[in-house]
Amino acid sequence: MTDHAATAATGRVPADPERLALEFCHGGRLLDPTLAGVQIWQVRITADGEPVGSLRAARCLWWEAVDLRERLTDEGSFLAEVARQLLDPDGAFIQDFDEMVKRPDYMLVLDRCEMVPPWDDALTVAGVVAAAVGRLTDGSFAVVFPRSGAPGSVGAQLLEQAGTLLAAVEFTGELLVLDTSTGALADAAVRVRDRLIDRVRHGGVDRDDLDEKDWLENQEYRALTPRTAALLRLAVEQLSQEAWQEVAALGDEALPRGAGGLFGSLPPVTLRQDGAWRRQMARAFDDLAADLADGRALLLCKGEEMALHLGIRRAQNIHRNRPRLLARAVEGLPAAARDFDWYACSDLLFEDHDVLSLFDDDVDRAPDVADRALPDWFSPFDDDRARAPDRGFRHP
Repeated sequence: MTDHAATAATGRVPADPERLALEFCHGGRLLDPTLAGVQIWQVRITADGEPVGSLRAARCLWWEAVDLRERLTDEGSFLAEVARQLLDPDGAFIQDFDEMVKRPDYMLVLDRCEMVPPWDDALTVAGVVAAAVGRLTDGSFAVVFPRSGAPGSVGAQLLEQAGTLLAAVEFTGELLVLDTSTGALADAAVRVRDRLIDRVRHGGVDRDDLDEKDWLENQEYRALTPRTAALLRLAVEQLSQEAWQEVAALGDEALPRGAGGLFGSLPPVTLRQDGAWRRQMARAFDDLAADLADGRALLLCKGEEMALHLGIRRAQNIHRNRPRLLARAVEGLPAAARDFDWYACSDLLFEDHDVLSLFDDDVDRAPDVADRALPDWFSPFDDDRARAPDRGFRHP
């Protein structure tokens, strides 16, 4: 039974994480001494404004508390268990914990998680937890999760599953620990976020749960959505402008390794090419932009493959970092769940990624690599789709 069929059979509507929002609340009197070492944060989780769950987190600062063990013990439940397992009777962190994390005196303890169906799945909770940890910590915190069956915790099974997805590791039979200073959380959070975005695009089904045949049949990704095509076109046009500016500035000058600019970002085997070659590369960006504007099929030569790889990277950057520019680029175009799926673009717009192997150092050291790599850089893969040889250049 496929995931779509299973959904229909169970009647469970897939949770759409795009509908979720988080509200953070922490209150207390201005001069309350108990707030110095432990801040209790309540995270309210809503879908389209309606409450669907909650998460509780205790932000613990050992150096601000007079006695963190006693303070957590007074809270009771899972926080008291954390105090018993991580702090000795004198209030110092036990040696194993002190050696495991970089800054044990900065700690975030997650002890309660409640989610109503259909939001009560590990991936959604992992996304919520990643957002909460990002808001309440910096790169020096140890994040403590309960394991299933941990005394005093609520929703321990979901929190344990979420912690595992976010790279937390087993510390005791009741605790998982994640050190934010290692970078593991950042990498895991990106993976979780990308999987949640995929879920939105695939109607509630995780892409990882689809085999390749289902993926290709159920998702017609080879046709770019209008907004994806518009943003990709903007990115390629930006690169074209940069390329032509550099063509004029560089002339036939060879570039050193590590050179900046657009042509400096190409594989090292191209750095010694002359101005005529760079003009053809600049025209590859123009040709791609025209194809995107007219809705034509892409990729006619190796140079255009490289141009498209750079275009996808630039479009992804605009999508993540330039919301106002993005809004102008797609204004008036219909939205679609598959918008801005750059992983799908990279997977399905190319027959292969062989051109990227030219970035490898070993390839660059081969004495004949330029002879093998560059002569057909602008030759069409398919003679039946060759561009008009007299189409000229955008710039003289």
